[in-house]
Amino acid sequence: MKEKAHVLIVDDDPGMRETLADILGNMGYGVDTAGDGYEAIEMIRKRTYGVALMDIRMPGINGVGTLKEVKRTSPSTRVIMMTAYSGEQDVQEALNEGACCVFYKPLDIDRVVSYIEKVQKGALILLVDDDPAFCETLLDVLQEKGCRVCVAHGGEEAIEKVQSKAYDIAFIDVKMPGQNGLETYRAIRKVNPEVSVVMVTGYRQEAKKLVEDAITESAYTCLYKPLDMDQVAAIVEKLLSQKPCGTPDKPGKEGNLYA
Repeated sequence: MKEKAHVLIVDDDPGMRETLADILGNMGYGVDTAGDGYEAIEMIRKRTYGVALMDIRMPGINGVGTLKEVKRTSPSTRVIMMTAYSGEQDVQEALNEGACCVFYKPLDIDRVVSYIEKVQKGALILLVDDDPAFCETLLDVLQEKGCRVCVAHGGEEAIEKVQSKAYDIAFIDVKMPGQNGLETYRAIRKVNPEVSVVMVTGYRQEAKKLVEDAITESAYTCLYKPLDMDQVAAIVEKLLSQKPCGTPDKPGKEGNLYA
């Protein structure tokens, strides 16, 4: 079983720190707390945290300033922001600076914990391509990034897998025997409208119309083989950060980069 991430909770409200620390500690997470941004920065310099849960408005250095320093010191730390002020400019600035997500106070603790669990487990990604070698290469790269990856070598197999699991992201080859990538994309989105889809092809001209149709129908983008794996990793991170979160009575805020 994957070891639980170590979590840093940063909030000037002692009650909030204690509540979150108790809940996450009881779930098996290692938890440290900081009462302000300066303390948090010093703690980040001394150890690596998988997740930081941080208030935006704090005395001294605020959450956004703290976030910037955390990202410089520990780029791998996933930062989740909290705020009671839904209209503040700092919310968007935090997302632009690399925060995964913003939750609004009063917190829905179950949703916060669920999101941290999702960050801990890693994204669930489906690769749909009839080329086993390509799938193996991409699978290795994504697993190194902490993602959970399943492979389907055709459209029908992909649809079966989507019916049994809620995938966060799907990479779909445009040209496949039998059901092509566009047809597969449409079928997958019918089953799970929330899945983010990246089309993939080695046939820039031949597949142009299929790609254009997929993008028009809300596919995120198309990548061309041979893939730039750094670009793949960046896209995965960005798509995960754009998954909505928040409290039931507030809309989710989209990040720029997950959890």
